[in-house]
Amino acid sequence: MKMLAFLANPDRFRRLTGPALPVAGLLAAGLILAGAVWALGFSPADRVQGEAVKIMYVHVPAAWMAMAAYAFIAVASLVGYVWRHSLADIAAREAALPGFVFTLLALVTGSIWGRITWGVWWDWDARMTSMLALLFIYAGYMALWRAIENEGQAARAAALLAMVGAINLPIIKFSVDFWETLHQKASVIRADGPSMPASMLWPLAIMALGYTALFAFYVMLRMHTVILEKRRDARARPARAASTATISHPAPAGPDPSSPGQGEHA
Repeated sequence: MKMLAFLANPDRFRRLTGPALPVAGLLAAGLILAGAVWALGFSPADRVQGEAVKIMYVHVPAAWMAMAAYAFIAVASLVGYVWRHSLADIAAREAALPGFVFTLLALVTGSIWGRITWGVWWDWDARMTSMLALLFIYAGYMALWRAIENEGQAARAAALLAMVGAINLPIIKFSVDFWETLHQKASVIRADGPSMPASMLWPLAIMALGYTALFAFYVMLRMHTVILEKRRDARARPARAASTATISHPAPAGPDPSSPGQGEHA
């Protein structure tokens, strides 16, 4: 609670996260570039899938980040809903667009990968269907924010949707265990350790870290921008109110020098 109250101050938040912005941006660019070069140029081909397996280095981190971004939104929404933490609401809202993009990227690259390895662009198995549902939840969440004019009401309605939609995350994660699907079971996050060789695991991990840094950079940048926009609007509001009052109640006009005075007679 004390930490939430500490971070609730917009100026304090900007001071604490300001130095992290360029670091996150540089990390994102460097890690994604290094991961892509390693994955495309030095990681081995799969003995069954051949070079097509290299789609994994884009697809898998995107799927991870699609879920991680939504988990972030759900937690931030809970904080905003329960403790009325306005910065938490802003963080949740600004995380939705990159989460949507990561989900779309995972679906598109997965479809291409599936066409090469399975011979079909799409199959309504549990993993694909639950990821598509996540895309729709993201779209609905962003639309709800835009549909309600009052920001406080929009935040609470969107928070409820985000928290309810979080039930889809374990469905995505464990769908390959609950149902028979075209997707293989987990090969990285497993109780007995990764089954993937280190020559593939390292570039995959680097790409995932790069995506994470990119997500953090975008959300922090957008939060800084929104805070500054709100401050600018707050400063401009009194001037707009004064201008409106002047238009609504104009000053009385002075006497017309060309008209006869009250004491004059024709």
